[in-house]
Amino acid sequence: MASQELKQKVTKLRSQIDDLRHKYHVLNDPQVTDKMYEGLMDELRKLEEQHPELRTSDSPTQRVAGKIASGFSKVTHQVPQWSFDDAFSREDLDKWEERNMKILEKQFGSKPTDLSYVCELKIDGLHIVLTYENGQLQTAATRGDGTVGEDVTQNVKTIHSIPLTIQEKETLVVEGEVWLGTKMFAQVNKEREKAGEALYANPRNVAAGTLRQLDSQIVAARKLQFTAYDISLGNAPDTQEKELKQLGTLRFPTDDDWQVCKNMDDVWKMYVEWQHRDVTRKPFWVDGLVIKINQKKYQDALGFTGKSPRWAIAMKFPAEQGTTTIRDVYWQVGRTGVLTPVAHMDPVQLAGTTVTHATLHNMDEIKRLRVKVCDKVVVEKAGDIIPKVLRVLDKMRDGSEKAIREPKKCPVCLSAVTRAQIDAGKGKQESGAGIVCTNSACYAQELRRIAHFVSKAAFNIDGMGKKIVEQLVDEGLIKHAADIFTLTVGDLSALERFGEKSAENLVNAIETSQDVTLARFIFALGIPHVGEETAVRLADVYGKIEKLQQATQEELEAIEDVGSTVAVSIVSWFGKKENQEFIDTLRENGVRIQYANKQIGKQVFAGKTFVLTGTLSTMTRDEAKEKIRARGGDVSGSVSKKTDFVVVGENAGSKAEKAKSFGVKMVDEEEFGRML
Repeated sequence: MASQELKQKVTKLRSQIDDLRHKYHVLNDPQVTDKMYEGLMDELRKLEEQHPELRTSDSPTQRVAGKIASGFSKVTHQVPQWSFDDAFSREDLDKWEERNMKILEKQFGSKPTDLSYVCELKIDGLHIVLTYENGQLQTAATRGDGTVGEDVTQNVKTIHSIPLTIQEKETLVVEGEVWLGTKMFAQVNKEREKAGEALYANPRNVAAGTLRQLDSQIVAARKLQFTAYDISLGNAPDTQEKELKQLGTLRFPTDDDWQVCKNMDDVWKMYVEWQHRDVTRKPFWVDGLVIKINQKKYQDALGFTGKSPRWAIAMKFPAEQGTTTIRDVYWQVGRTGVLTPVAHMDPVQLAGTTVTHATLHNMDEIKRLRVKVCDKVVVEKAGDIIPKVLRVLDKMRDGSEKAIREPKKCPVCLSAVTRAQIDAGKGKQESGAGIVCTNSACYAQELRRIAHFVSKAAFNIDGMGKKIVEQLVDEGLIKHAADIFTLTVGDLSALERFGEKSAENLVNAIETSQDVTLARFIFALGIPHVGEETAVRLADVYGKIEKLQQATQEELEAIEDVGSTVAVSIVSWFGKKENQEFIDTLRENGVRIQYANKQIGKQVFAGKTFVLTGTLSTMTRDEAKEKIRARGGDVSGSVSKKTDFVVVGENAGSKAEKAKSFGVKMVDEEEFGRML
C-alpha cells in the first residue's frame, strides 16, 4: 500500500506534467520542450508500475493505450450536433441577416439594436464532442449523424492539447475541431511517397482516418491537435465572446484570430482581409470564416432549422478553380424524373480533393457555355457542393470536339422525355430548361423515390440502404415503396447479403417503422419542393393527411414558409390518381399515421406554446416535440411572455432563468409525462 507521502508525490508529478503539457501544446510556450517533462513522465510511470493502485484514468501516462481496440462503440449525443449552412457572397450574408432580423422582430417586437457577431476562422478538420463529468473527460465522440457518433475517447486521450481534467465540476459538453498540422501532413505524405503509396489529398481526411485507427499508438504518432469553440451543455456565459474566453480559462486551446463585429460591414471587412492573408502561417488549413450571432438570447430565439442553426453561417473562401478536359457527358435521372447532364473529366485537384465529375445543370446551361465533349474547361468547387463547369477555353480547341446532343429518350427506361416545368403562377406545364422522363415508373426514378422514402428523415428503416433497395427492386420483390411493408423473412433470407438473422432484423425494422408521424409521412412521399421543415409545417396546420389531400393552392399559399411554387407542387402531386392510390396502399399494408389525439378531438395542448430546455431522460427532444404537436400544441425555440410552459430537463440553460423572469410556468420531466 502506497504511503500518504508517495500519494502526494504522484499528485504533484501529475500536476506539474499537466502544467507543462498546457504550456507546450496549448500556449505554445517556446521555453517549454518535450524534454522538460520526459523525465517527469518516466518517474511517474515507474511509480505507477510499482504501485498500480495509484494509477487513474486521467493520469498523463494513460494518454496512449497499449491495447488495440476491436472497434468503436456508439455514443448518443446529449446535445444534437448540427452543421452550418454555407454562404459564398456578401449577398448571401445580407440575406441571412435579413431572415434573422425578421424572426427576431417577431419574437421581441422590434429589431434588436445591440446585435453583434463573432467571427472565427473555419478550421478544416474533424468535429469532435467532449463530455466532462465531475471535472473528468468521460467520452469523446465524432459528430456521426448528429444524434449518434462513434466513441473515440481512447484515441482522443493521445491529443495532448485536450485536457483530461478540468476545474468545472458540473457536466460540460465542449465542441471543437481535431486537426492535423500542416507540417505533420507534409511529413505523412513524404513517408507515403517513399513507400510508393498514393499521397493524401488534404489534412482533414488524414485527421479523420487517424482518429478512427484502432491502434491508439498510431494516433499518438500523428500528433493530432485540437481547437475548442463551443460549450454546448453546461455553465456557459451569455455571449459567444465570453464563451471563447471561458474555454481558455478552463485550459482548452482556442484560436486567437476571432473578432467581435458590430455589423455586417465589419464582418465583410474581416472576411476580405483573411481572404487575402497568407493563411499558411496558421498551423492548420483554413477554408473560410464561421459567423455566429454573439448574444445567446438571440441564438435561443432563432433556434434551428432541420439541419443547422439559424444563428450561425459558414462563409467560405472563393471556390478553388482548375482546368481539365471533358471526355464524356452522361445524363443522370433524379427521383422526380429530371435528367441532369454530368461531365466526366480528366482528374483535377480542387480544394484538396481529386475531381472527375462536374454538373452541367441542364441543356440551356450547355448552350450558354457552348461546351462540347473534348473541350478544355475551367471547373470550380465551392465547399462541399458538386463541382461545376465555369467556362470553356475555346481558344484551345483543335477540331476534335463533339457537340452534346439533347437526349430524346430516358437513358434508363428508354421512355420519351419532355422539356417542361411547372409555372408557379398558373399551375400548368410550360416549356422550360428541364428535361423530364415521361415514365413515372422509370427504374431510376423509383430507386431514388424508395431510397428517399426509407431515409432517416422519412420512415427511417434501419438497414435498408441504397444497395438493399436496388437489390429488392432487381429481384422483383418490390416495385414501389408500399411493397416494403409486405416483405417477409422468407422473401429476404434466400437473397445474397442476407441470412435468417439479417432478414429478421430488416423485417423487424420495417414493422417498427409502420407507426410514423404525419410530418415524416408527408416528407416520405417525396413531393417536389417539400422538405423536412415544410412537412412539419403542413402537419401542424392540417393535422390529418385527408385534409392536406384536399387543400387548395390558395389555402397553401397562406401558410408561412409555403410559397406559390410549393403550393402548386403539392396540389399537383395529390391531384394524380396514382399518388392517391399509393397512400391508400400504404395504409392497407399496415402504415399507421400517428395523429390519434387530433383525430378524436383530444387536442389537450391546443393554443398552448411549449419551450424545451435541458436533457430529457425518457425521450429525445424531437420525440417530445412530436408528442406536443400531436396534442395540438406548438413548440418554440425561445421563451417569451407568450410561452405557456417551459419543460425543464437536466442541465437546463438560460431558458429556465428567462422563464422565471417572465413568470412562465415551468414543469419537470415527471410532470410533463403526466400532462402527456
